[in-house]
Amino acid sequence: MRERPADIRDSDVAAALARQWVLTVQDLSYLPVGFGGYHWLAVDQTGSRWFVTVSDLAAPWVSDLSAAMQTAAWLATEAGLEFVVAPVPTRAGQVVGSLDSRHALTLFPYVDAAPSRFEDPVDDGDRAAIIDMLAALHTAAPKGIQVPSRPLELATRQAIDQALASLDVPWNGGPYAEPGRDLLARYERPLRQAFARFGGLLDRVREAGGPYVITHGEPHPGNLLRTRAGLCLVDWDMTALARPERDLWWVISGDHDAARYSWRTGWTVNQDALALYRLRWGLDDIAEFLSEIRGPHQRTADTLVSWTGLQETLKAVAAGTNTTRLDPAVHQ
Repeated sequence: MRERPADIRDSDVAAALARQWVLTVQDLSYLPVGFGGYHWLAVDQTGSRWFVTVSDLAAPWVSDLSAAMQTAAWLATEAGLEFVVAPVPTRAGQVVGSLDSRHALTLFPYVDAAPSRFEDPVDDGDRAAIIDMLAALHTAAPKGIQVPSRPLELATRQAIDQALASLDVPWNGGPYAEPGRDLLARYERPLRQAFARFGGLLDRVREAGGPYVITHGEPHPGNLLRTRAGLCLVDWDMTALARPERDLWWVISGDHDAARYSWRTGWTVNQDALALYRLRWGLDDIAEFLSEIRGPHQRTADTLVSWTGLQETLKAVAAGTNTTRLDPAVHQ
């Protein structure tokens, strides 16, 4: 998040790290990165650096946070996937700690590498490396862990339906509310057409069948770190059992890429499933952005991201491209 939380002090974070991870923090600085969680860089008494994430327990994606982090830890330790940047357990062995009654706390080793940006293009060499990483991830068979699951259906549609049903009354949540209502009214027809496209894709993907595997959910450039040993994949909050195409739509750009993945896994890439997850990404974004600007809000750097994202994503979904690269708050 660009804006740091007003109700969380650095001293609270440092105290929780000391209490649960026995980490003596010498320096703590807020990092205005990502969207959906709050992040700090911590330096301990030995000079070691750590990446700290605070998550709001009221957020819809946090319900599976513990299971997702346990899955990431299993992938890194038991499955031996070296590209997985997994959470550091507390002294009690928990992968997710607690800041207070409202916020979860997770700790990660700080990877000394320059991250890419969410919107950065992926060249052919990196694309091949990412496909190989995803093939290794998808063929890891979970044992002794409870992996969250994500159905094919669009779980966030209710938020969009509620917004469409309220177009005839003013939206009073904040400065972007009424502009958002006007914008949604202009895109009502193409948005409903997008729902129809999604429904058709859903029927075909269900009929075709296919494997459900451990997926990352957001293997975009913003979650890739380039180290001396190769690419690492961070931000495992959305880890879940799903169709492989939940990850693959980010990187599959042609038959050559699909053939590489099939050679690695033995599975054929379903083009309808790629299109489904690509469209679903945009619809999930629209639902999240609408929920924020319809609710109580102020004009901040974060709400500006939501307002800009709503405009660009509606335009992309209506055009049938959905090529927006705005860092999301949540995706199912």
